[in-house]
Amino acid sequence: MITIENLSWSAGAFSLVMEVRLARRVTGLYGVSGSGKTTFWELVAGLRRPSTGVIRMDANTFVDCAARIHLPPEGRHIGYVPQDGALFPHLNVAQNLRYGLPRARAALTNTAEADSRFAFEHICDLLGITGLLAARIAGLLGGERQRIALARALLSHPRLLLLDEPIAGLDAERKAAILPYLRRVRDEFELPMLYVSHAAEELVALCDDVLVLAGGRLVAQGSPERVFQRHDAIAYSLRA
Repeated sequence: MITIENLSWSAGAFSLVMEVRLARRVTGLYGVSGSGKTTFWELVAGLRRPSTGVIRMDANTFVDCAARIHLPPEGRHIGYVPQDGALFPHLNVAQNLRYGLPRARAALTNTAEADSRFAFEHICDLLGITGLLAARIAGLLGGERQRIALARALLSHPRLLLLDEPIAGLDAERKAAILPYLRRVRDEFELPMLYVSHAAEELVALCDDVLVLAGGRLVAQGSPERVFQRHDAIAYSLRA
């Protein structure tokens, strides 16, 4: 359960106000550019500080403005997959994957460390990147880069995965090729996920729940099928 209470943030003419509970496995954030999707993602991740509100995951409080609690990003145990992958071009694939492992292992409990789902070899096999470990980043295709970014996020043993339009830059053929890997991660790891996208077909394929944002406000929430049948909410989102 992710609980968002009285959350607000503003900059210039834009403001975001949210109050919502997320209890499903994979939640999609849908809306046009400027609707507040990435801002909300960054508030949950700890990359921005809200003006007011509470962000809590189960019993773990990430933010409580009234109590002056603001956990830094590294204290939230969140795996990030940004749109560009954010890989280090001077390192090969294996070095990119292992970059954050010492810090991740230092934060692990014995139970988490024993979870074979998060083993290096298993994650590489699951995402089909074992044959790429010696490759340089510059020589990779877009879909390969995103699978490596996803593997790196999983190797941090996250409590939550945040994916910010991870396949938006791919053509239709490469999107279709990477969606099965995203479903594998969803089904294998059973981690809560926030998935940001402006592509309804991605959210239908992956998500249990969808939030529609427009102008920094939540205008609809429900299953992908239900949300995308609500033409009034989608039309409002597209006008914002």
